[in-house]
This record gives sequence, structure tokens and C-alpha cells, in this order.
Amino acid sequence: MSKITVLGTGIVGDTIGSKLIELGHSVAMGSRTINNEKALAFVAKHNGKAIEGTFADAAAYGEIIFNCTKGSGSIDALKMAGDNNLKDKIIVDISNPLDFSKGMPPFLTISNTNSLGEEIQKAFPTAKVVKTLNTMNCGLMVHPDSLNNGDHDTFICGNDANAKDKVIEILKSIGWSDKHIIDLGDITAARGTEMYLALWVRVLGSINTGNFNIKIVR
Repeated sequence: MSKITVLGTGIVGDTIGSKLIELGHSVAMGSRTINNEKALAFVAKHNGKAIEGTFADAAAYGEIIFNCTKGSGSIDALKMAGDNNLKDKIIVDISNPLDFSKGMPPFLTISNTNSLGEEIQKAFPTAKVVKTLNTMNCGLMVHPDSLNNGDHDTFICGNDANAKDKVIEILKSIGWSDKHIIDLGDITAARGTEMYLALWVRVLGSINTGNFNIKIVR
């Protein structure tokens, strides 16, 4: 089992962190300030299996970093975590570059020829950024079997093959099967998975539920 950092105290961070603890990992939840109310609540409900601290505290603890912050603040959050605390570590990026400043639907702040995943890799070149799970709601991320008996797909991309293999092992432990984890290649593939969010939010608005996902029919 691993020491894992979860950056972000929202519903995504809570959901991911809780699942990782259920699987036997120890989790440090990071936020901008120590003693964050949501982080303290996360620690309290997990009975000694979690700790909390600043982004830097949490990043120093973990062997693998899950970026569960809002995409608009991800680079700043990771900078607060510190280059030395991210060096040579896997950053599992599940964020999306969504801007809600003009209401719904949000728009993408980065698209077409770039992605947030790439920007994170550029900002932290010694880290190993792996993009995954950003094309669905957090409930499906950790409970794939709750929809269509798990017969739907998630994507993964990143520049480091060994890092992707390690993340795939985590995905499989969560409940994703090999055939439903589709490797799209290097981190530039994050452009496609992030731009899918423009469609995702429209589908959400149309069917009034986030309990849906992609299935690639071959």
C-alpha cells in the first residue's frame, strides 16, 4: 500500500481520498491552509487513516499525488506544494480547465493546441503527469460498476510509460478492468479528454444527471 497525497478538499478530493483509504492506502489531504475545515472533517471520519496539512505538507508526505483541485487553480496549488515535494513523483491529474465565472455552462480556459495536463507537465518537468478519470463525475470514478455493470470506459495519457502502468494498477484496484482503460498516448492526448467536457456539461444539462459515461463500441 502507498502513501498518497490528495490535493483539494472538495467532493472530488473527498471521494477519491476515501476510496484510496478503503483500499488500504494512507492519505494526506492538502489545502491552501492548515486546519482547513473540510480537510479536518475528512481526517475525522477516517479514524487515524488520514492526515491533513498545507499543499506542501501533503505533497511531502505522498509517494503519488492526486490533483483534485479546480482546474483554474491547479497550477497555483501545485506551485504551493513545491517543486521539491513533486520531484520524480507521479501527479495523477483529474482536473479540468473549466471557468464558471460567466455561469453555466462553463467554458474551457485552455483548448485545441494545449491542455491543462500539458501545462502541469511543463510547469513541473521532473514530475510524471498522468491524466485520467477527468471525463466523468467522481461517483463513477471510484464505483465504475455502479453504471452498466462497469461496461464503460476511462482514458489515460502521459509521457512516462512506467508512471501510467502504476496508475493503471490503481485504477484496476478501484474496479476498472483492463479492457475499459484506454491508453491514448502521451500527455498531449489530454487536449481531447479535457475538450470532451464541453459536451459533458451539455449532456448533464439535458438529462439532469451526471451518472453517465463514454463507452467505445468497436
